[in-house]
Amino acid sequence: MSYLSGSSSGTVVAGGNGPGLKNTQLLYPIAVALDMSSESLLIVNWRGHNIVRWKLGSNSWTIAAGNINGGAGTTSMHLNSPRDVAIDRWGNLYVADTNNQRIQFFKAGELNGTTIAGITSAIGNVATQLYFPHSLILDNELNLYVSDNHNHRVQKFMRY
Repeated sequence: MSYLSGSSSGTVVAGGNGPGLKNTQLLYPIAVALDMSSESLLIVNWRGHNIVRWKLGSNSWTIAAGNINGGAGTTSMHLNSPRDVAIDRWGNLYVADTNNQRIQFFKAGELNGTTIAGITSAIGNVATQLYFPHSLILDNELNLYVSDNHNHRVQKFMRY
């Protein structure tokens, strides 16, 4: 949806073609980030287990992270119910890979991620573990703040 001041209705700019895994559909989009450099939305496709890039004005997405076919997994090329995405000034992506208990880092244009916080599939409450990370944000120095939902805390991770 796009917003016009004083408007009471929006315009669909991504999805709107029913739920699904086709590149014209979304499956429970849960968060969105704006990539100004490519004039695209980065959409967390929660039940598609991926992050998709939807260029504004386009009628379909391309894969940004995770499995293009919507399969969940624990490998460096898979996500499992991601909840949030952030992008830095170089186009690198940071993904709250919620059901894998980790934060994944994807270099710009790459589909092979690196775990930078948490331990894959290991729930815990020590500083090196996460328990359902939900949202994240980068500060100006690229430090990463993560809401560690089931541990009832927010953790700060120094620049990767």
